[in-house]
Amino acid sequence: MAWWPSDYPPLFLTLILVIPLLLFLFRRRNKTSTSNRRRLPPGPPGWPIFGNMFQLGEMPHRTITSLRDKYGPVVWLQIGSINTMAVLSAKAATVLFKNHDHSFADRTITEIMRVHNYEKSSLALAPYGSYWRLIRRLVTIDMLVTKRINDTSSVRRKCVDDLHVWVTKEASKLKKGQGLHVAKFVFLMNFNLLGNLMLSRDLFNPESREASEFFTAMMGIMEWSGHPNVSDLFPWLRWLDPQGLKKKMSRDMGKAIKIASRFVNERIEGKRENKSRDFLDVLLEFQSSGSDEARNITNKDLNIFILEIFLAGSETTSSTIEWALTELLCNRECLVKVKAELGEVVGSSRELEESDIENLPYLQGVVKETFRLHPPIPFLIPRRAIHDTEFMGYFIPKDTQVFVNTWAIGRDPDVWDEPLTFKPERFFGSKTEYKGQHYELIPFGAGRRMCAGVPLAHRVVHLVLGSLLHRFDWELDSHVTPSTMDMRERLGIAMRKLEPLLAVPKLVGS
Repeated sequence: MAWWPSDYPPLFLTLILVIPLLLFLFRRRNKTSTSNRRRLPPGPPGWPIFGNMFQLGEMPHRTITSLRDKYGPVVWLQIGSINTMAVLSAKAATVLFKNHDHSFADRTITEIMRVHNYEKSSLALAPYGSYWRLIRRLVTIDMLVTKRINDTSSVRRKCVDDLHVWVTKEASKLKKGQGLHVAKFVFLMNFNLLGNLMLSRDLFNPESREASEFFTAMMGIMEWSGHPNVSDLFPWLRWLDPQGLKKKMSRDMGKAIKIASRFVNERIEGKRENKSRDFLDVLLEFQSSGSDEARNITNKDLNIFILEIFLAGSETTSSTIEWALTELLCNRECLVKVKAELGEVVGSSRELEESDIENLPYLQGVVKETFRLHPPIPFLIPRRAIHDTEFMGYFIPKDTQVFVNTWAIGRDPDVWDEPLTFKPERFFGSKTEYKGQHYELIPFGAGRRMCAGVPLAHRVVHLVLGSLLHRFDWELDSHVTPSTMDMRERLGIAMRKLEPLLAVPKLVGS
C-alpha cells in the first residue's frame, strides 16, 4: 500500500502542488492555531503541504515503528493535511484505552467509505452515538452470544469439510513439490461460511448467477477499499476523484447493496430453502418488533450490515491462517509440537471439533503468537479525537487521526521477551488474551470500538487452522526455504503476505 499513488495524470500533480501551496502559505501567514502554542507529541519534520507522507513508504506500520527509538511511544505525524498521532507501545495503548477511550471514540472516515452513505450504517464506522450503540448491542447480545455461536457449529463444520475437499482436489493437480495458494482457499471457504451464517446460503457458488454477481461486487469493494486515495490526504481534491476510486466503489457497492436488498426481500416474503435461523432472522425480528429503537433500523441499514459482515471477516481470517501456517513452516519444531498435540487430543479417528479448542494450549499459543506478530489490521481502524484532549502530557487537537500501531505493540521490547521470535510457548501459564483487556495484545482493538466479532473469529481461526494441520501434513513449495521466505507485508483491508504462501498439502496417512 503506497501512501503516494501514481495512477493519475500530471495535471492533478500540478493541482496538488501549486494550489494547496498557495493556500498553505496564506494560512500560515494569517492564522496562528491553538495547537502551535501548545505541546504536540514529538515527531519527524515534514515537508510543506505533504508533511510526512513521502517518508512512510510501502509499509507504513514498519516505518512508524522505527520512529519509536528516537521519538518515544507517542509520535506526531502530518500525513497530507491530516493531523495524526501514532501510539507505539503497550503502555501508551493502556493509557489511551483506560483513560481516554471516549475522547477518541469516533472514526476517521475515508472518502470511498462515504459512498452510498455506507459509513452512517456501518457498525465499524458509524459516529459514536445512539445508532452505533443500538447496532453494537444487537451484535454482541443477540447475534454473537455463546449459545447462538454454539448453535451454528454445524455450519462451520460443513464449510471446513468443504475446504478439505477443495484442498485435496487441488493438491491432486499439482506437480511434485508445487505448492497451492493457501490463503485463496481459506478466503473462499470463509466467504461461504459468512454467507451461511448471515443468509443461510453459499455465496461463492459459480452455479448461481446471483451469488456470483454478489461475490464479484464484494471483491471489487475489497479491492477499492485497500487502495490509498489521495483525496483522503487532501480533502480539496474530493470533487475531482483523481484516481477514480469513488466512482468504482459507487458502482460495485451499488451492485452489492442491490443484491443484498433482494436477499432481504426474499426473506421477508418467506422464500427460503434452508429453515435454520441465521443472523438476518435476528435483524428482521428486531426490526419488526415495533419498538422505538427498531424504527431506527432501515432496510438500507440491513443491506449495509450484510456487506460489512463480509468486509470485516473474509480477509482478516484468511490472512491470519496464512501467516500462522507460514510461521509454522519456517519454525518446524513448532509445527511438530502443534501436530503432536492435535494427535494426542483429537486422534486419528475423528475430526477436530470446536469443543476441542480449550484442550489445545499449544494451538492457542500459535494463534496468539500469530496475532502478536501479524495483526490483521496493523493500525486497527483509525480513531478520531472528538474534542481537544490532553494525552500523556501532550495536546491532541480535535479531529486528530489516531493510529494504534498493533504491529509495533506486538514487538514492544518493554513487554515481550525476544519480541521478533515466533515462540508460542511464551503464552503457557500466561493469562494474556486478545479480548481487549490486555493492551499488549490487541489485534481486535479494545474499548468501546473494539471489534464485536471476536467470539466468532476465535472459533473460526482455531477450527480452520487446527483442521488443516490435523488433516494434512504440510511442506513449503520446493522453490522456497525458511531462510528465503519473504516475510514482507502488503496493506489492503487486511495485512497479507506480499508474496502469498505456497504450501504442499499431503493427506495424513496417505
